[in-house]
Amino acid sequence: MAKAMTKSQIADHVAGKAGITKKAAAQLLDDLAALAYKEAKNTFALPGIGKLVLANRKARMGRNPQTGEAIKIPAKRVVKFRVAKAAKDAILGKR
Repeated sequence: MAKAMTKSQIADHVAGKAGITKKAAAQLLDDLAALAYKEAKNTFALPGIGKLVLANRKARMGRNPQTGEAIKIPAKRVVKFRVAKAAKDAILGKR
């Protein structure tokens, strides 16, 4: 399996496609990430890729894998990423 692209490689690719400097492309990626973090509470969507959503998990009973003892896992809020249908179809192919 191939290695994931680094931020520098992504910035280089975006810079080449958009005809901007690599530094400007890296700044664009940073700004996009900052915007996603700020707006995640309202659902942040990247069209064609997916969206970040907040979800509430209920409290539940779990097990300590070492001892087998039952433990209570508290309720909490988590961030989930929902992949867009267009991305699934492009990556996995039509079924």
